[in-house]
Amino acid sequence: MKTSELAQAVGVTPETVRFYTRKGLLIATRQPENGYKIYDTAALERLKFISHAKAIGFSLKEIEHIIQLSQQGSSPCPTVRQMLESKITEAKRKIEELNRHLGIMENTFSDWSKEPDTLPDDKAICCLIDDWSETQSTN
Repeated sequence: MKTSELAQAVGVTPETVRFYTRKGLLIATRQPENGYKIYDTAALERLKFISHAKAIGFSLKEIEHIIQLSQQGSSPCPTVRQMLESKITEAKRKIEELNRHLGIMENTFSDWSKEPDTLPDDKAICCLIDDWSETQSTN
């Protein structure tokens, strides 16, 4: 199948297929009569694998490593489990950090709803942020 057909079959853009081909993740042959790249069912399965791994949260570099392990005849499954466990831990940490940040934003927004609007002057661009900065530096 052609680049666009492969892309459509998996739900990615043709540029994604071209990028993965340049990186060596997909292999295509060329039609001698027109120079079009043609992909076989192995490329289709590989592209599905890459798309699924990305949907789970693996980076392209991690996917390349997983594929390399597989090509070496090793089971990549233990590595994949370990990688995913690390990703879960990191995602939980980021969620906690975002929740803390959200709390700060919500509290600040609530405080600001009571404040009057002021015009900028030589000392302040926006009194809300300037006043907030002063209270945070004293905390």
